[in-house]
Parts: sequence; structure tokens; C-alpha cells
Amino acid sequence: MPKLHRKADGKPLRDAMARAGFSIPELAKATRRVDPAGKGVSRATVGHLAGQGKTARGSCELRTAWFIAEALHKETPTPLQDLFAMPTGSTSIIERSTPDAEEE
Repeated sequence: MPKLHRKADGKPLRDAMARAGFSIPELAKATRRVDPAGKGVSRATVGHLAGQGKTARGSCELRTAWFIAEALHKETPTPLQDLFAMPTGSTSIIERSTPDAEEE
């Protein structure tokens, strides 16, 4: 599964957190409430996605982005696509495997 990329170096995420009145730990706790398994997203991961420094991450799994967006959406109408973007299509032209019909 492709990873989603945070938009504008996380600024939309930080803005949505501010509108919702969430700190990083509060958002992490809110993700546990929207996760059917109750695990949610860790404070560290939320911090990496919302952060701006050396430890900031530019991408995450769909599950992570979904729980963050869902938790924020309960407080402020912020859809997932405002916070995260799908990666662009690959431009690689290198063939990665040999078709079954070809034999060496």
C-alpha cells in the first residue's frame, strides 16, 4: 500500500489541531477513540507528522492518516485529503520482473 504524504510540511495538520484545540498528546489520545481496536496512533508518530524539525516525517500509512483525520474531524470539519496527499505515480521504466512466457 502506498504511503500518504503530509501536505505543506504538516502545516494543514498543525492548523487543524489548533482549530480542534488538540495538543500532540491529546490528538494521539483522540485517535484511540476512533480506532476500533483502541490502539490509535502514538504520540511520537503524531509529533513526527505535525513536526517541523529534523525528526519530522513526510509520509505515513493510510491507517495512521485515517485515524488522525477522523479524530480531528470529530472536532472540526477537516477531511483527510486536506491533510494528506497520495504519492504521485511512478515514472520508473525499469522492468522489475520477467514474464512467465520468457525463458532464458
